[in-house]
Amino acid sequence: MKHGKKYTDGAKLIDRTNLYDPKEALELSIKTATAKFDETIETHIRLGVDSRHADQQVRGAVVLPNGTGKDVRVAVFAKGDLAKAAEEAGADVVGDADLVTKIQGGWMEFDVAIASPDMMGFVGRLGKVLGPRGLMPSPKAGTVTMDVAKAVQEAKAGKIEYRLDKTNIIHCPIGKASFGADKLLENFNALLDAVIKAKPEAAKGTYLKSVSVASTMGPGVKVNPNKCGSAAQ
Repeated sequence: MKHGKKYTDGAKLIDRTNLYDPKEALELSIKTATAKFDETIETHIRLGVDSRHADQQVRGAVVLPNGTGKDVRVAVFAKGDLAKAAEEAGADVVGDADLVTKIQGGWMEFDVAIASPDMMGFVGRLGKVLGPRGLMPSPKAGTVTMDVAKAVQEAKAGKIEYRLDKTNIIHCPIGKASFGADKLLENFNALLDAVIKAKPEAAKGTYLKSVSVASTMGPGVKVNPNKCGSAAQ
């Protein structure tokens, strides 16, 4: 794969054989974020589990202390008092069957979907649309709840969902390069703490196989898995 000059120059700053402490790795990611826009810093975590087995799934959500730096658009499936509560909490769009129909018609201008439990009969019809995009409301992620107002506030504050892909890797944004290393480190630790806490009982051997951070357009920086999470620092 051919990379541009900025990527190549950034890669020269990184020792690909070294496992960096988290803060140093984040500092390098910021240095290599040389695009004209404020690049997102992402974390990639390879776990020693097998996602093909139901008892080794790793999925959940965590509120990043410093948010993601992104203006999150929230859609809520609710009616009555819960719909009103969602609107007052700052939801961008609220509806019930009408919102389902709107999405079935191709409208997708939202980043997070939240639903009250009584609406899941309607929302289930959107499985093929929302599922592949990672937008399907889920009790595990806290996006199927009676407390829709709290869910909206958390989503707006920087709540992110983490889940394994088919290659047993979790990919998550942890903020913008402009945050600086200290704020990014707080977000990084919050994510790693949540993932470590979510370790399945069925997982054997090394749980954190590898961890890396990277800016949107920059090279990956390997992090020492033994230094990940608040307890390790």
